[in-house]
Amino acid sequence: MKNKTGKIVGFILGVSGFLFLFKVFILDNVPPEDELAPGIVIATSILSGLFFAFVGHLVQNHFEKSRTD
Repeated sequence: MKNKTGKIVGFILGVSGFLFLFKVFILDNVPPEDELAPGIVIATSILSGLFFAFVGHLVQNHFEKSRTD
C-alpha cells in the first residue's frame, strides 16, 4: 500500500480539484435554466484524476530514488 500512496493522493486531488474549480468558474456563471451534461463533467474529472495520479506516481518515484542514493 505504501507504494500506491502517490497515485491515490494524486487521484483524489485531481478529481476534487477539478470539481471545485468547475463549480467556482463554470456553475456560478451559468444560469439555472441551462442544462449541462453531467456525464462530460464526471468523465473530465476522472481524466483529471488519472493525470494527477500519474504525476503523483512520478513524484513518489523521484523521492524514493533520491532517498536511496
